[in-house]
Formats: sequence, C-alpha cells, structure tokens
Amino acid sequence: MATFRKLIVEVVDGRNLPPKDGQGTSSPYAIVDFCGQRKRTKTVVRDLNPKWNEVLDFNMAAGAMELFGDILEVDVLHDRCYGPARRNNCLGRIRVSSRQFVKKGEEALIYFPLEKKRFFSWTQGEIGFKIYYVDEELPPSPPVQDETKPPEAAPPPPIADAGTTDAPAAPPPPETEAAPLAEPIPAASDPPKPSEEQPPTPPPGEAAPPSEEPAPPAGETAPPPENSTPEAETQAEAEPPPPQEAEQSNAETEPAAPDQVPPLQIMAPIENKLAPLVKMAPFQPLRRSLPSSSNFFAADQRETVSIERTSFDLVEKMHYIFVRVVKARSLPTKGNPVVTVAVSGGHISSKPAQKSSQTSFFEWDQIFAFGRETPESTSLLEVSVWDPSSDVAGDGFLGGVCFDVGEIPLRDPPDSPLAPQWYRIEGGAAHNGVLMLATWIGTQADEAFPEAWITDTAGNVHSKSKVYQSPKMWYLRVTAIEAQDVNVSPLTALKDLPLHLTVKLGFQMQKTKVSVTRNGTPSWNQDLIFVAAEPFSHDHLIFALESQQPKGKVATLGVARVPLTAIERRVDDRIPVSHWYSLQNPNLEDDKKSSYKGRVHLRVCFDGGYHVMDEAAHVSSDFRPTARQLWKPSIGTVELGIIACTNLLPMKTINGKGATDAYAVAKYGPKWVRTRTVSDSLDPKWNEQYTWKVYDPCTVLTVGVFDSYAAFQGDGSKQPTYPDLRMGKVRIRISTLQTGRVYRNWYPLLLLSPAGKKQMGEIELAVRFVRAAHTLDVLHVYSQPLLPLMHHIKPLGMVQQEMLRNTAAKIVSDHLSRSEPPLRREIVLYMLDADSQSFSMRKVRANWIRIINVVGGVIDIVRWIDDTRSWKNPTATILVHALLVLLVWFPDLIFPTLFFYVFAIGAWNYRFRSREPLPHFCPKMSMVDAVDREELDEEFDTLPSSRSPEKLRARYDKLRTLGVRVQTVLGDAATQGERVQALVMWRDPRATGIFVGMCLVVAVVMYLVPSKMVAMAGGFYYMRHPMFRDREPSPAFNFFRRLPSLSDRMM
Repeated sequence: MATFRKLIVEVVDGRNLPPKDGQGTSSPYAIVDFCGQRKRTKTVVRDLNPKWNEVLDFNMAAGAMELFGDILEVDVLHDRCYGPARRNNCLGRIRVSSRQFVKKGEEALIYFPLEKKRFFSWTQGEIGFKIYYVDEELPPSPPVQDETKPPEAAPPPPIADAGTTDAPAAPPPPETEAAPLAEPIPAASDPPKPSEEQPPTPPPGEAAPPSEEPAPPAGETAPPPENSTPEAETQAEAEPPPPQEAEQSNAETEPAAPDQVPPLQIMAPIENKLAPLVKMAPFQPLRRSLPSSSNFFAADQRETVSIERTSFDLVEKMHYIFVRVVKARSLPTKGNPVVTVAVSGGHISSKPAQKSSQTSFFEWDQIFAFGRETPESTSLLEVSVWDPSSDVAGDGFLGGVCFDVGEIPLRDPPDSPLAPQWYRIEGGAAHNGVLMLATWIGTQADEAFPEAWITDTAGNVHSKSKVYQSPKMWYLRVTAIEAQDVNVSPLTALKDLPLHLTVKLGFQMQKTKVSVTRNGTPSWNQDLIFVAAEPFSHDHLIFALESQQPKGKVATLGVARVPLTAIERRVDDRIPVSHWYSLQNPNLEDDKKSSYKGRVHLRVCFDGGYHVMDEAAHVSSDFRPTARQLWKPSIGTVELGIIACTNLLPMKTINGKGATDAYAVAKYGPKWVRTRTVSDSLDPKWNEQYTWKVYDPCTVLTVGVFDSYAAFQGDGSKQPTYPDLRMGKVRIRISTLQTGRVYRNWYPLLLLSPAGKKQMGEIELAVRFVRAAHTLDVLHVYSQPLLPLMHHIKPLGMVQQEMLRNTAAKIVSDHLSRSEPPLRREIVLYMLDADSQSFSMRKVRANWIRIINVVGGVIDIVRWIDDTRSWKNPTATILVHALLVLLVWFPDLIFPTLFFYVFAIGAWNYRFRSREPLPHFCPKMSMVDAVDREELDEEFDTLPSSRSPEKLRARYDKLRTLGVRVQTVLGDAATQGERVQALVMWRDPRATGIFVGMCLVVAVVMYLVPSKMVAMAGGFYYMRHPMFRDREPSPAFNFFRRLPSLSDRMM
C-alpha cells in the first residue's frame, strides 16, 4: 500500500526564557514553520519555564530530507493578550536542518538554545524538542468511481452548453484510458482560460473529444461527467459537499490533511486540449512514488531529481566493450545453453541459462566488459550460443552473431543506457533462433561497470568494486544501583554474602564491584559502558546476579533480560529514568522462567552524545556524535581517485610464477570503498573515483593496498582460506589540502615486518577538497571542540576508551566481513590500526627523539641568551641592551613585541616549509631504517609471548637496564622538586633562614627602589661582560645545590 511521510515535532518544554511583560515573566507560545506549513502551540501564561507537551505533525517528502536540507523554523513569542509587552515580543528563534531528522524509534529529547532573531535583540534560554518522521499509509481516495460511467449504462444525450459543440460523444475506451493520466501528474498547472474552453473541430474520420468543463475550485463539488447516467447524477447530487476547511481556519493557516485530498477531477485541466484525448495515452508519464496528500507540497516534486554520478575527472578514462546478453528464444535444445563472447583474443562463457516456464525464453541477463587499449582499435566481436549438454563435439554450436567493433556506438554518462535488441543467430543448429543483446563502448563511469564481468578481474565474484557502510554504533551505559529481595539459601542467610552483577551484551561482558551484604540488598552505584551496533531487533542485554562461593566458584542467583529496542536514548547529560527488573531462575527453561529470585534496580540508556571511537584520535576520520540530531552541516567534500600501482612485489606463487592480485581499500568516516581486484598484475590500473562528505578538516583519509587470495582461489573452491596480505597504506590529512586543488602524486607503499622495512611498490592517487561552506564557517570549525560535548561533560578514562575502541573495531570488522563480497577482518583491523598498540622499543626511541625536537626550540633560545650574555657577538649584545632599556621604560610594548616576534618567526619559517606534495610516512622519523632485528621480533610478538624462555629472559634483562635509566631520571626530577620545597620547609634551618632573610631584604629594596630601576639593574648585571665575571658558579646556584632532599631517606 502507498505510504507518505509525516514529520512529528513534539514541543516539550522551555527553560530560563527571558521576561517580556514588564513584570519579570512571559506568556510564551511557539510557532513552527516547515515548508510552507505553520502550526502553533498553546500559550502558557506567565511562566519562564513553560511546559507545552504538544505534538505537531507536518507533511514532508521522503527524499527531500537528504537532498535539499529543508529548514524547520521555530519562533518563540510572548502573547500580548496576557500582560503588557514591548513592541518586540520575540523571545528567540531555533532553526533545525532536515538532515538532522531521524526516524521514529531514534528520537531523543534535545534542548536547543534560542538564537537571536535580530542583531541587536537579546535572548536566553532553550527549548526541548523531539523531532522525528514516520511513514504512514495513505487513506482511501474519495469515491471517484461513483461519478464515472458504469460499463453497462447507455450514454446520455449531449448537454446543450455554450462551451460545447454538437458532436457525437466519444466512446468509453478513451475515457477509461485518460483516467490514469491525471493520477501521477502533480497539480502544477493552471485552469484553462475561457478562450480555450471550446475545443477545435476534429478532422474528418476522427471522433470528437468529450467536452471538458473547467475544474471547480477547492472545496466545491465537481459536476458529474457528461457520460454519466441519470442515476449516477442523482446519487452525486445527494452526497453532501465536503466541509469548508478554509472558513474554519485560524490566522495561521494549516495545510490540508491527507484525508482532505481534492478529487482527481481538479487535475483534469492539465490535459492537452489541442488534440483528441485518445492521443494522450502513449505519453503517460512514469508513476512517481509521491503521496496524493502532498499535492500542495512543492518539495515533493524535487524527490525525483536525479543525482549525477561523479564525473571521473580525477582519473584516466578506461574504455571497455560492454556486452549485455539478456535472453534468447527458439533454440533447439532442452538443456541450459551458454553464451560465449570473444573479442581481441579473449573469450568468456556465461552462466547456464534459466528457462522461463511462462515465456519459453532462455534468460541470462549478464554483462561482460572487455578492456581496450585505445578506443580506435578495431576487431570483431563474436557472440555465440552453445549447448553444453550435447555429447558430440561441434554439435553443441547453436549459432552466433558478429559485430564490427568500429561500428559499436560509444556511450558516456549521462547518456541513457542502450536498449537491447533481437538479433538472429546464424551458422548453427538454431535456424530460427534469436538472441537479445546490447553492446556499446563505455568507460568505468558506466552504470553497468560495477556489476559487469571484467577482463582484468577474471570474473571472480570477490573481485568487484563495492561501497561499504560501517554499522551505526552507540555507547550503552548501564548504571547498577542496587538489588532487593535476593533469595539466598538458609545456610548463608546469617553470613556475609558477596554479590556482584555480571552484564553481558554479545561477546562483551563486564562485572560490577563486589558488594557484601547480609540482608540480600547489595548496593553498587557503578557505571558500565558497552558498544552496541544497530539494528537492535534481536539483541538483549543480560543481567546475572552472582555470588562468590568457596573454592573460587560462582553461583548465579538470578537472570534478567532486557531487549535493546526498549532502552531509552539520550543525547545530553540528563539523568534517565531508572527501572526495576525482576530476576528469574536461571536453571529453568525459557518458557518456564517464572520463579521470582528478586529484583535489580538499573538505569540503562543509549548515550548518543558520544562519538564511538573505532580509530585512534590522531588518525580519526570522523568526530561526529552518534545521534544524528547533533550533526552539524558538512563543510565540503573530498574526492579521491585511485589510479594505479606500479612495481608491486609478487605476494604468492602460482604454477611456479610470482603473482599479485591487488585491490585498494579507502576509509573515511563510516564509508568504506573497495576497488575491483586486478588479477595477476604487478602494475594494476583501477582509475576509480569516490567522494566523501567532510564535516571536520582535522581528519584523515586512509588508503590501503592488499593482495587478494580469494581472487586466485575462485568461487566454490575447496582449498583452505588464507588471509589477504597487506602491502602498505597511505594517510592523507584533509587540513593539508587546498580548496579546489588537485593533488596527483605517487606514494611509496611501505610495510614493516619482522624482517624489516620493505617497499612493496608505489600507488598513484589524486585527491581534491571542494569547499561547500563559507570560508568563515570553515575557519570557525577550528575553534570548536574536536570531540562532542559529552566527552568533556562526562569524559571517559584513557584505559576505558581504549578498551571501547578495540571493541568497536571488532564489531566493525565482524559486520563488514559478512558483506558480499566480504571485507575481511584482517583488512579492517589494519585500516583501523587496531593491531598496532603493542610495546616497541623502536617507538619508545622515536618518541624520545620527537620530544627532543619539540624542546629543541627552547634549547636554542637558551643557547642564544647564553651567547648574548657572553658577548660572542658584541653588536647583538648591544642591541639587546637597547631593547631591554626600551621594554623596561615602556612595559606596554612587552606583549606586542613578543607577538610580533612570533609572527616574524612564522613568516621566516614559511620560506622553509615542506615542499612535498602531501605528508606521508617518514621512515627516518619512525626509525625503521636502523632498527635492530631483535627489536622488530619483539614488536611483532604476540601477547602472551610465543618465543622461547631464553629469548624472553634476554628481553627482560634488557628491559631492566632501560628501567634503571628511567628510574635515575625520575629520581633526579624528584630531587630538584624537593630542593625547591626545602627553601621554606626548614629541613636545613640555616639554609631556610638565609633564604627567608634574603627575601625580606629584597622586599624592602623593591618597596624603596622603583621597579624599573631594579629590572634595568638586574638585566645589565646578568648581561655584564665576561671580564667582570667569576669562573666559579654563581652563589645562588651553589646555594640551591646544597639544599637537602629526601633521597637520603630512600632505602
């Protein structure tokens, strides 16, 4: 049954609204506008925290939400009827994009802050909404059949009217054919003009069309048609007219409801009256899936706007000969014939035909794509039909057809697909056989390319290019509060009973802390967080109350099951409603679980305000929260062209020859793409282009190259399955891309293995970032928090977040591995970097060098100051003295000078910026060139270790040596901090007395002498010439070194 979409807006309440009546209160009401439809709520009298709890519904188009992003506007106003008000009674405005709407079941209460309606207006507060859409069935149409002519009734005499001609009435078939014409056509035309009411006289030999009356306006009863019977006219006159909704509407008019659809006769004037009605039947438009209730809604027509595919302008065009074999008939065989296509020295056979029992056709409906080096190359295309069931060699040939490739038409999208035609097959046993096929020359941008059998993929089912989508994941927060009425055995009733709650979701299992109780009412108040992936249809959250028994045994006292579909969803930090769940006997069967074992008090909710991390934060491709309502508009798109690879190393041996079946995988956000697998080629060419929406420029696009074992194994093979081998990956940070510029470069594929670094080849990529938002909006993103607000309100611990990330990566890998063709688990984990968190001495050394490079700038400044005070460059020292005098006497110039100096450093370093096209993996910074083989073996070791005990003992001794160095550094840092504390802690009474006395002297001097003089004297003394200095360390340094620390108390 046909359906239409309705938008539901639940206006719940408001918080902290501004006063407008001059008495410290307001009487607010809300007006909601969506696509020309306006509705308002009731007025809450004199309340700054109003509660409406009203449900407003609007009609909307099913596809316009994603394509056009319509805006829902909410104006909150003060009602002037309740108390005086100023001229401006607006309390604020809220604008919500339709891309934030969710379907029913995913809604959550969200508080939107009120925005200013004018620049100089003042507003505050927020409004709580629940916004979602539902698909409802269309109500039955008005009884139009009562006004039509029954088949057995005779036509009435023509009605004398000034607007009609005395012509014989048209036969019934034209009228019955014209009736469906008006159904799929929107009411978008105007009524005919009076001058066009009289149709022209039909030519001789044709029947005159029936006379047409102008359509009545909305709300009036349409007159019966001319060919209706008198009984039908009487019945039509006896029916009451439709209610006049326009007379009962308020000032804010509302659109017609679905059950108030105007009759179909309103659309009659759009028919062409310059030709007989029977001529309009062949031009009936395609049926659109639009609700009849949306004839007033202009956006419904935009739903059918076609979205053109990407233009493939970043990659090279690859020409293919496409052959689509549809079906055949009149073949002298009772078996399942096959079609063989041969061109340019290559041939392929189709699958066996499926014979239709109704039409006696042999059906294949397969598409083949044969690669061409140049579109000008000419050859013959042969399509032949064979009967494999024939036992005699050569007798299975049923016939064929040949094409000159030079005469095959060239097609490029957006050209329409070529229609298949019937061709008579000749030269075989089928003398009257015909074959329906279509052939054309196209590119990889053709719509048939993804599903076609392609020559460079060997036609394997696992070699097609596909687009995957990660499952939508939520954080599930379970707060275990307490339990009551726990049934315990009489033997343990007077003893301390340790109880804990075990929560299980799929493969995830967590336990609360142990609560010791004697009365069977344990209390925990502990949060447990899980990762759940949609859909939630058949998943349950299982709670088990367990007790610790002697000898380490665990006894289950009761079990409760909660379906995920019944759990509340929230997008902020509001406290969800808690519930009591009954515990059942776990030893009984599912249909007999009625034994009451107590109850548990829980608070369960889905946290949609978090972003479920499946990647590391520094290489993440998405930071949006789970709840769609909190998504912000995209700032642009990134286009990736995966062109080719070169000089790949052979990854496996087939028949004594090295081979590689390479394919590429790209990941950005929840969208994954996989190119087709090019079989047995060390220089594969893909030339495929993909597009992603960009919501944050500080994200990373990841591209990996892999060798497919499934392409060599073939479909249905009984050989053991081997994992796909990784060949390297490339990361591209979106923030390094200039707007509109195409970056087309070669990137090395580096792979680190226990044998060391190895370059597996090179990949050519083309990347372009297209900005869709204003430049200020893009720059404004840099001032926003990287993660959603819930990560800052209720942050997750580092250990907990890493555990949840590994769980999310496992869920994504399991989901994508069940696709067809599957994206294997090892591929997903490698792209997500989920298997690279092991300990590595190489990474420790590389991170230490990174810290040295960061502190290197501070070290350079200290060295420059030391060189200046040493008078190594007298000119620079004199200039520094002058700058010191200037800053001391004019302290207002300190900060401007500092910021100007930073600007000068940045401008100077612009000359030495990186000239590389895009940043890539750096082997030197990663220290993979000079790494020890033993350290690599330790890095790739499993956990727990699988090496011999002797090797583990050697690694442990090496780690102990490194630990001694770390221990010494930590001890020195603690010693310096304790010496600073000893200045005033009186551990050394003489040293503390000297320090306190000197502080008193300095304070008196600072009170008596101006601070500018003290600063200038101190600066000149510090930069005095070396001839006025002593070679010994300064007294202050000697004094600090003599202060005591607590290291002498360490055992």
